[in-house]
Amino acid sequence: MQKAYRIVAAEKPDWEVIGGGISNFNQQKAGEDKGRNLCFVICDPDDSVVGGVIGSIFWKWLHVDLMWIREDLRGQGYGQHLLTSLEEEARKQGVKYAYLDTFSFQAPEFYKKYGYRVFGELADFPSGHQLYFMTKEL
Repeated sequence: MQKAYRIVAAEKPDWEVIGGGISNFNQQKAGEDKGRNLCFVICDPDDSVVGGVIGSIFWKWLHVDLMWIREDLRGQGYGQHLLTSLEEEARKQGVKYAYLDTFSFQAPEFYKKYGYRVFGELADFPSGHQLYFMTKEL
């Protein structure tokens, strides 16, 4: 007798099973990803985090996952320092390329200023805006 499989909604995904499964599959097909995470933050004089950047490295590629700076600190060079720190650390670890995504209302011009170019776009996502996919050779 064959077991019946079912799909159910999960409030908390089982990251270890799902992530581990795809990680094992990817490793079989593409080799060890040597995945690691990077993070740089801006701290105020009280050591509170007021901005930062988070990135992931896989197969000699850097993914700029998230970057945020408190609004009153924008335009003062902190973004450049965060991005540069992330890219420099990635280069030290043998990374050759970087990629990211950003909404049209976020920072596409900022990233273009530092050498990123658009290689894809989702129009009207969210409504009235675009999501840009960008890359750069490090």
